[in-house]
Amino acid sequence: MMMMMMMMHHHHCGHDDGGGGDGKQTHNWGTEAKEGDVYHPGNQEKDGFGHIAFACDDVYASSERLSSQGVDFKKKPDEGRMKGLAFAYDPDNYWVEIVRREPMNSTSFNLAQTMLRVKDPQKSLKFYIDHMGMTLVREKHFEEAKFSLYFLATIPAGSTEPDPTQPVLELTHNHGTEDDESFNHFTGNEDGRKGFGHVGFLVDDVYAKCKELQDAGFQMKKGPDDGTGLRSSSEEDTTPRLPHTR
Repeated sequence: MMMMMMMMHHHHCGHDDGGGGDGKQTHNWGTEAKEGDVYHPGNQEKDGFGHIAFACDDVYASSERLSSQGVDFKKKPDEGRMKGLAFAYDPDNYWVEIVRREPMNSTSFNLAQTMLRVKDPQKSLKFYIDHMGMTLVREKHFEEAKFSLYFLATIPAGSTEPDPTQPVLELTHNHGTEDDESFNHFTGNEDGRKGFGHVGFLVDDVYAKCKELQDAGFQMKKGPDDGTGLRSSSEEDTTPRLPHTR
């Protein structure tokens, strides 16, 4: 079984009161003294990274609590077409979705998902299912709005259902991009668009996994013997994926 994590650049440091999942924040010293947006939060034209999401028992109560603590919102639970979910801004203006979970009698949050936009869902699904060990647990298609959502999870050993406290990967496909040879998403690692870094997976053997990926034709940004013993691969949309030894 492989486990997923993700990394984002921040110039403000803080804490979360959440539970499950692993979201790594990278702070480059000195950026906290700079004014305005230091990192690109995504969600502009051709950006691949969309948002992260946290689950809670009560979206309305949690949103009110965050608002009273000075957190700004892009969308409150009763605003827009999709009722019952919210989008807050974190200190670096990354979008943070707030969604409802099955009640856990807790006021805390747990990391629920990371959303990435993909050019060709069939190629991306093959990468994450066949090589990253994930399972497609749900998909939604919005023909009128011309986009689809695919939710993938790492199923715990001995179980047939995802752990509700662990995050899923949400792949968003805007219909038609797969037919445009010139189209590519920005990954969040380009000059002027740096913010989102990568998603990562924990594996038992980094060397074996990277050989598998390379044999399957995937490009490698970094080999396991280059630097600190981690390797970065790229799927079709060229967003780095880092296998880590666990």
